[in-house]
Amino acid sequence: MTSGAGDETALAIDLAGVGKAFGGLAALMDVHLSLPWRSRTAIIGPSGGGKTTLLQVIAGLLEPDTGLVRVAGATAARQRLSHCALMPQRDLLLPWRTALDNAAIALENRGAGRAEARRRTRPLLEQFGLGGFERARPAELSGGMRQRVSFLRTLMADKDVLLLDEPFGALDSITRAQLQEWLREAMDAVPRTVLLVTHDVEEALLLCQRVVVLSQRPGRVVTVLTGADGFPGSRREIVTSPAFVSLKEQALTVIGS
Repeated sequence: MTSGAGDETALAIDLAGVGKAFGGLAALMDVHLSLPWRSRTAIIGPSGGGKTTLLQVIAGLLEPDTGLVRVAGATAARQRLSHCALMPQRDLLLPWRTALDNAAIALENRGAGRAEARRRTRPLLEQFGLGGFERARPAELSGGMRQRVSFLRTLMADKDVLLLDEPFGALDSITRAQLQEWLREAMDAVPRTVLLVTHDVEEALLLCQRVVVLSQRPGRVVTVLTGADGFPGSRREIVTSPAFVSLKEQALTVIGS
């Protein structure tokens, strides 16, 4: 997997005055946001505040009504999409394909034959906690395993920008905590520019360097907070530390104001 696009422009993502409306109802208004290469940024805010819409605009699935969006310097929707891999809220695994083949489909979509895609994907299954489940179909996997397959599929697309939309939103709290720990390690092992949408303040602070707080609809950037990415220790040690608790209180105060 490559990450050479970071040499082409100073910023991975740059939004200036972005607005988007649906049927006269504004979802986003005057959004300004700049993300350096290989940074990890979370977006939090009230439900219906335009978080998912913002990801879709960045990815080129939607065009903004106002403002300018650049991804790796590209402004056209097709070019923005070529730099982004979007992991949606639902895993969207194909039920008739095995875990290996679901993860490898991103390579097939890029032109690799199935045998070649399997060969290149198989070594990563063990690293992603899926060793021994290569032949399992989605119905035979736990929710956490399905999300790991989905994230591996996203990585195999070999894009420099990863857009993660509530990747653990449907999981129970124990599985979610385990996958947060795992995702921290996975992002360290395969550095990318990551933009994570989540409604979980603790998750945002734990996984990212910066946390962008959006307002109620129409979504605007209220403030940008410092996250806990890089804090030493296990997940439990980090989230119970005084420094992290203080960050979380600050974020909750901003969201509630």
